[in-house]
Amino acid sequence: MSWVPHITVASIIEKDNKFLLVEEYVKNMLVINQPAGHLEEHETLEEACVRETLEETAYLVKADYLVGIYQERKKGSLDMYLRFCFKCSIIEKNLEKKIDKDIVNTLWLSREDLLKPEINLRGNMVLACINDYYDNQKYSKKIINSLFNT
Repeated sequence: MSWVPHITVASIIEKDNKFLLVEEYVKNMLVINQPAGHLEEHETLEEACVRETLEETAYLVKADYLVGIYQERKKGSLDMYLRFCFKCSIIEKNLEKKIDKDIVNTLWLSREDLLKPEINLRGNMVLACINDYYDNQKYSKKIINSLFNT
């Protein structure tokens, strides 16, 4: 068997020291994650981030800058996740948009909330992204060169 890479995007959206997060079921377990998902064919990483955030939260956002790139693979798993996390700003909430069927709820939680033992994060990348945001880690979106043949 060979490993399975997943290219994913995530958004950090902060308001009043709280972060927009989603609750979702993964393998029958309720977990908390940033709005996040997989890169789709023919889209840039930034476009994927905006799309996934809209699909999972009904918030239309703009990507401001790249917070970081994260690689996570759980011991014994063939799945490896490569996450590109963007700091985003809300443009508007689409009140008529239905969120993705896999999302149970959207939440605004502080970093301290995420450290509580009863909180089950989707993976280590969730807190790593938020910690890097708090550490003011910023990379220009220009660091990502999207080279599509037209």
